[in-house]
Amino acid sequence: MADGMRSHAAGKYAIDIGGQTAGWCSSVEGGHCKADVVSEKVGADLFQHKHIAGVSYEDISIKCGTAMSKNFYEWIKASVDHQYRRVDSGAIISADYNFKETGRLNFFNALISEVGFPALDAASKDAAAMQIKFTPEYTRNIRAAGQAVSGPLGKGEQKKWTASNFTMQLDGCTESMKWVKKVEALTIKQKVVKNPVGEKRDYQIECASIEYPNVVITVSDKHADELYKWHEDFVINGNCTADKERNGALTFLASDTTTQLFTLNFRGLGIFALTPEKHEAGSENIKCCKVEMYCEQITFEPGQGSIYA
Repeated sequence: MADGMRSHAAGKYAIDIGGQTAGWCSSVEGGHCKADVVSEKVGADLFQHKHIAGVSYEDISIKCGTAMSKNFYEWIKASVDHQYRRVDSGAIISADYNFKETGRLNFFNALISEVGFPALDAASKDAAAMQIKFTPEYTRNIRAAGQAVSGPLGKGEQKKWTASNFTMQLDGCTESMKWVKKVEALTIKQKVVKNPVGEKRDYQIECASIEYPNVVITVSDKHADELYKWHEDFVINGNCTADKERNGALTFLASDTTTQLFTLNFRGLGIFALTPEKHEAGSENIKCCKVEMYCEQITFEPGQGSIYA
């Protein structure tokens, strides 16, 4: 079989933003075109004829680690901070194990619709990754090109990112935050609405409201006195006005526990539940409590440990 006709393994995936390679992705999904099928009423020939109507494009979902480019993080930051930024053109590049391009999915006028940060656990040894979902107005699939994937990919040292390295801050709870054992996954959702244009088959897209998740942490019960006092004042006694809300921050760290990868800043935190976890007599597990807080705003700050350019 001729070389040009051979199959190839799906080796590596990179994301391109505005003509610049922005980093490697550990997984890629979606982005393909599909059309709605319309069934007509049965006519005189007793057959039900069908045709296609509007054309739509799937959201593109990628998973990535650290060592992404500055413009990639600026795109995320603008979306999380509710100052959305549209990427006019970009691509998901497929490459073989020799870093030769085997194809690309070009996307246009894309807006981020979800930014997902992983669950954290001080006892975990698992690798961590971000999940980014974005909505393009349209895409175009290009087959194998053959050239090497260009850019500074792989030239900088990628900091190891595990789910166990993090720090948490919360106003008025300095001591309790030293004993945070877990932080549940956080997914920020940006609603994207489609605006059909009569003379075109494609949709225009615009950003609408943004939804920030609750912040849920697990803390050693022995060191949760500050949280219990806040819960009693805020929930039981009803002192839950805006001036009683608090601010906080979650910092993701590299494996050296000093290099900052990302920081999520929380504004308008309000505690609404504090629940001691189930604890059985004779168990050797440390007694913990689960703290749930609503959050009015989140901002995103990339650290130097996550940016290669």
